[in-house]
Amino acid sequence: MTTRDPVEQLVATASGEPVNDPFRVTGVMMQYYHVCERELWFASRYLEINRENASVARGTRVDESAYADERENLSLGMISLDLLQDGRVVEVKPSSTLEEPARMQLSYYLWYLEEVADESRTGVLAHPTERRRETVELTDERKSKVEESICGIYEIVTRDTPPEAVEKPFCSSCAYHDFCWC
Repeated sequence: MTTRDPVEQLVATASGEPVNDPFRVTGVMMQYYHVCERELWFASRYLEINRENASVARGTRVDESAYADERENLSLGMISLDLLQDGRVVEVKPSSTLEEPARMQLSYYLWYLEEVADESRTGVLAHPTERRRETVELTDERKSKVEESICGIYEIVTRDTPPEAVEKPFCSSCAYHDFCWC
């Protein structure tokens, strides 16, 4: 078997092809990559987050209550969708604070559906606490960003050591805060 680039490797893994080195990317990994590469590395090692962290608890509350009557949590291979609504993939987030990482997570879901399941869908990024919804489409530019991100994720998760800690405005609310700053 020949060595594949990370995008081809991920598609092959998702499609069930025999792969020397299976490579998986979840939606959360895509979001973490766009928030903090160190957070991604910790998560890739299955280091448990601080579930009592206020941000994690708030996200869990929104996740459990928003769209509760419609919620399906569909698991499709590597991805887990919050819900399908009128044929659109809906990703629910507690706030729009980390909007681009959330948009990339949803874009990854749309890319995955197209590349692995041969399903073209549009998406909706929903912020129920803000009563906001945003349509997300998988444009050629967004598809390219997803594929670049997959390559970046591969580079991070295959490292032996985590990336250096870089202080960001949201570090104090991060569930991995103590791994970096204590």
